[in-house]
Amino acid sequence: MLNVLYVLLFSFLVLGDNIQHNSIETINGKILFVVSNADHYGDTAIPTANHFSELVFPYDELTNAGYQVDFVSPNGGAVPLGYFDTSDKLIQHYLYDCDFMMKLKKTHLPENINPNDYKAIYYGGGGAAMFGVVDNEAIQAIAIHIYEKNQGVISAVCHGSLGIANLKKSNGEYLVKGKKVNGFPDKFEKKEAKYFQAFDHSVEELLKKRGAEFRYSEEGWDGYFQVDGRLITGQDPSAARKVATMIIETLTEKNKNY
Repeated sequence: MLNVLYVLLFSFLVLGDNIQHNSIETINGKILFVVSNADHYGDTAIPTANHFSELVFPYDELTNAGYQVDFVSPNGGAVPLGYFDTSDKLIQHYLYDCDFMMKLKKTHLPENINPNDYKAIYYGGGGAAMFGVVDNEAIQAIAIHIYEKNQGVISAVCHGSLGIANLKKSNGEYLVKGKKVNGFPDKFEKKEAKYFQAFDHSVEELLKKRGAEFRYSEEGWDGYFQVDGRLITGQDPSAARKVATMIIETLTEKNKNY
């Protein structure tokens, strides 16, 4: 059974509400992480969550590179977390990182986000990413603004790649049309399982339907990712840090050209 941590409860019991938080020094700009409020697979009783390592590893990489990371969710506020590997020291560290956990307790509402502030947007995965994000028009508008107006990066990993499937450019075309895109492939989905029956689409299915050139690793869990211009996508949790590295490289190269 999925071990789900509810950030609101965790923050109250372990961190407290009266902790003073130091702001992260912003050197290179801001990046927006998209997470989901869904705690069950659709209308089922099967619990789900945002994938903790798919948030932790990119967050660690990006903040160490001088970026400030903010979190947005469809409903704002606390989001469920799961898929913990507590044997990993970095995971252990961030479970008790006050600033990080408070950000996930108090995720921003889309309407409170100024898209002009961000150089990139990143969609985290986990089963929760399949619900509430892909059809959220406010988050879609933020993502396209970052991509077109700011000339920024759109990125995603694993099931988070579903969140980019419905993004449309200002000319009305789907962003992923004709693009090399990656995400969690059907090969590794358990299609006979009840959780899968709650999906309206699989990640691979919807991306292909939108005209993407879906590429993936047959082996899986080998850090596979795809870069197509300012669109960066990873296959599964093993690619999360690599996606962040490519965000940094892409933004660095873009700055050199100005």
